[in-house]
Amino acid sequence: MTVKVLLLDDEELVRGGLRMILESDPDIVVVAEAANGTGVLDLVATHHPDVVLTDIQMPRVDGLEVTGLVAALPGGPAVVVLTTFDLDEYVHAALRRGAAGFLVKDIAPKDLLAAIHVVAGGDAMISPRITKRLLGEFADGGAKPGARKRLEALTPRELEVAVAVGHGLANAAIAKSLQLSESTVKVHIGRALAKLDVANRTQVAIVVHDAGLA
Repeated sequence: MTVKVLLLDDEELVRGGLRMILESDPDIVVVAEAANGTGVLDLVATHHPDVVLTDIQMPRVDGLEVTGLVAALPGGPAVVVLTTFDLDEYVHAALRRGAAGFLVKDIAPKDLLAAIHVVAGGDAMISPRITKRLLGEFADGGAKPGARKRLEALTPRELEVAVAVGHGLANAAIAKSLQLSESTVKVHIGRALAKLDVANRTQVAIVVHDAGLA
């Protein structure tokens, strides 16, 4: 499957480099690019990307606003934030607005390509050093009663799948561990998204961690 990418970065040289890396993969094509998020919804409607790869710090409409706008689209593309700055406030804001990925620009090209395919397939991808820090914060913070209350809306099987998502497992691994088909796992994740009123599996993982279940 060819993955279509919309590329947003205010530095032309950076965009050019990213385009070269992305299109070195025969299964990835950059369908459009822009210097900021102005008109991003029109670009999505015109080019139908599978993934929006965006910087955070851009003039006029930045990456966080882009993330919120695109993540709110029903059936819209996944958003991956690629930035020089892995500050906690950026990470938290991006994930809570619906980003499916958060990567730092020192990422190896092969890992960037892998991340694009992962999020296009419906999974989440966060730079390992950020993930370690986030999990440490959740572990230190303890369970939040509000998160546990939200999870009560899930059936026992949906909760099992949600917890597996919180552990960072991809659909194939969840299917194997729970002895389900991947299609059934996707159905349970879709129902969990609706019941928890979140945009993607990354936000499901946040609720699970807030509840102290991962």
